[in-house]
Amino acid sequence: MDKSEQINSVAMNIIMEAGDARALITDALLAIEQNHFTEAGEKISQAQKKITIAHSNQTDIVQSEIHGDVFPPSLLFNHAQDTLMTINSELLMSRHLLKIFHMLDKRLSNLEQQN
Repeated sequence: MDKSEQINSVAMNIIMEAGDARALITDALLAIEQNHFTEAGEKISQAQKKITIAHSNQTDIVQSEIHGDVFPPSLLFNHAQDTLMTINSELLMSRHLLKIFHMLDKRLSNLEQQN
């Protein structure tokens, strides 16, 4: 496999893993909407594993370049990095939303019990 094929293959792996993470994040947000916080947490954990794999693939290329293994410019790899960064941000936001909505649900339950 030449360098162009190699970087494009890695890029596609990043995009696929990150895309799987996005689907899991979407499922987690839907679970949050329904107050299924345990399920949401599980989906977020699964998404984190996918993002970790994608990030590892990206890091392998960066480390290779640091050690002198030069790859040709790749629009697909740039897209993969952008996708990874965007979905990683979505993951961060979903973690915070889970905490916020779980806390609000507990507070509302406590208020309802007082009345």
